Amino acid sequence: MIIILKDKHDPKQLDRLTEWLKSRNIDAHISQGKHQTIVGLIGDTSALDIDLIGGLDIVEQVKRIQEPYKNANRKFHPEDTVINLSNGAKLGGGCFQMIAGPCSVESYEQIELIAKRVKASGASILRGGAFKPRTSPYSFQGLRDEGIAMLLSAKKETGLALVTEIMDLSQLPLFEQVDIIQVGARNMQNFELLKELGYLRKPVLLKRGLANTLEELLMSAEYIMAGGNEQVILCERGIRTFERATRNTLDISAVPMLKKLSHLPIVVDPSHATGIADLVLPLSLAATAVGADGLMIEVHNNPARALCDGKQSLTCDLFDEVASAVKAIRPYAWHRDGSGNS
Repeated sequence: MIIILKDKHDPKQLDRLTEWLKSRNIDAHISQGKHQTIVGLIGDTSALDIDLIGGLDIVEQVKRIQEPYKNANRKFHPEDTVINLSNGAKLGGGCFQMIAGPCSVESYEQIELIAKRVKASGASILRGGAFKPRTSPYSFQGLRDEGIAMLLSAKKETGLALVTEIMDLSQLPLFEQVDIIQVGARNMQNFELLKELGYLRKPVLLKRGLANTLEELLMSAEYIMAGGNEQVILCERGIRTFERATRNTLDISAVPMLKKLSHLPIVVDPSHATGIADLVLPLSLAATAVGADGLMIEVHNNPARALCDGKQSLTCDLFDEVASAVKAIRPYAWHRDGSGNS
């Protein structure tokens, strides 16, 4: 349920309303937008009298929300959420960011070299895997603790914000200085992990599962937000279909659809979407054009020798070309009100 307040409402009346709701074991989430204030009710609202609430002096309108996700719902929060990072970068609400780096961290020299190159090309966030979930138990699993240390060294050297994937709650102490914690596709419905991340006050990048619907993705975001952490970034990284020409199928329609359903920023990962480096450029342009808030691209200094996912990784020079092409079309990107950003 949401309560839309009148333009000029009495703050004391709002305080009394929220106190009354609290006495009924209902939390009130207040969203102050440019044009209206919305109070989102979280809890069992089935026994609330809509006519009683609607008759209050400060109330313009009362609506019941049918969708099972509340905090992530744009009806609760009409304005776009903007994520503020420690290095001053902003993501969402018209602030577009490039996230780039290797699939897996391999050495101090490698990650620092790549970090400097992608920063020079316009990236503001460095990605890199320290813990690697792999289909085969015999594949390279990442450098783990040492990999985190390498990423932090590159962060200190370049000033880039840092995003890396967590696999298990036991690893959480290692992520204290990580700017964005990534939850991978395989962990999208690891609800115990999501609950714990909800107690943090740190951005979480949540990847869509290989076979999950958009509603299931938003419900996973809801697990994080229900704990009080509203800094969630959604990531479309391709889903599994019957098509075999590419590793996955990039659901490009997910971007404008998620923009309609949710206020959370949306990043697209064109590298994992197909597993083919040659397709990263066109998919990056497509994702940018339909309104994505950022791109997450795998970049390696020597893809042929990469320990993980070399076939989908761009060289530093190719990433520079992609970044330039994306920058050129950014002014014409679609916005959810139907206009471009220019």
